[in-house]
Amino acid sequence: MFVVAGVTGNTGSVVAQTLLDRKQPVRVIVRTADKGAAWKAKGAEIAVASLDDAQALTKAFEGATGAYLLVPPNYTAASYLDDRKKVADALAQAVKASGLGHVVFLSSIGAHLPEGTGPIRIVRYGEQQLGAVAKNLTILRPPSFIDNWVPVLGAAKAQGVLPSFIAPDRTIPMISTRDIGRIAAEQLIAGGKGRTVLELSGPEDYSPNDIAAALGKILKRNVTVQHAPLSAVVPTFKSFGFSDDAARLFEEMYACIERGTLVHEKQGAPHLRGQVTATDALQRLV
Repeated sequence: MFVVAGVTGNTGSVVAQTLLDRKQPVRVIVRTADKGAAWKAKGAEIAVASLDDAQALTKAFEGATGAYLLVPPNYTAASYLDDRKKVADALAQAVKASGLGHVVFLSSIGAHLPEGTGPIRIVRYGEQQLGAVAKNLTILRPPSFIDNWVPVLGAAKAQGVLPSFIAPDRTIPMISTRDIGRIAAEQLIAGGKGRTVLELSGPEDYSPNDIAAALGKILKRNVTVQHAPLSAVVPTFKSFGFSDDAARLFEEMYACIERGTLVHEKQGAPHLRGQVTATDALQRLV
């Protein structure tokens, strides 16, 4: 039995579906039973639990061989890192109490860095907490999600512009959440061997200009990158409903990207490249 968290999101849904497609027993964690109805219809077991409830999570993990875990965001939290640490702590407590044999944890590129990475600092904390209790821990460190371009697809469609806080010609690793979910499911099936870090990226690296060109072909119109300064990060994210604290963490992360220091650790960790190209991912998202 494999337990999957985050099935209402991008990566978790792919993990669960991939496991079911490969005839594996699946138990999904959802906040309310109605959110699990579609998965129950597909043959999955349902565990109702909040990811900050260690007792409910312990029950959800019981009898499982492995679990896919993550710390989902809560961008409205006044103190983002403190708020999300409660989830990481609950996950670790439940893993220890249940005796769960293998955890596949969604972390991030840059999680090896102690500071200066904005919201990525919380998955570094998650790695540490789970690493202290998990019998076997597989850490996935993907780069920026191609899916993160979704909020600005409307501007590309309507105005032919692609807003970006990343310099138009700066090439960075990106990956589709479909690749992350598939790889996570495959790691669960394979089983864990101690602490393993897997650094992920897409088939190739891309710049915002590459994303704009791919969108231009899909939309059949010219799309140009509109480069915004770092000073615009906080007001932009606050306009999306983010707390001031969460918005400032994203400013810190984009500054890290601009400096060129948000990179993979590259200290002997295997590097897996995905199969989904930016064009394929964007076509699906559009």
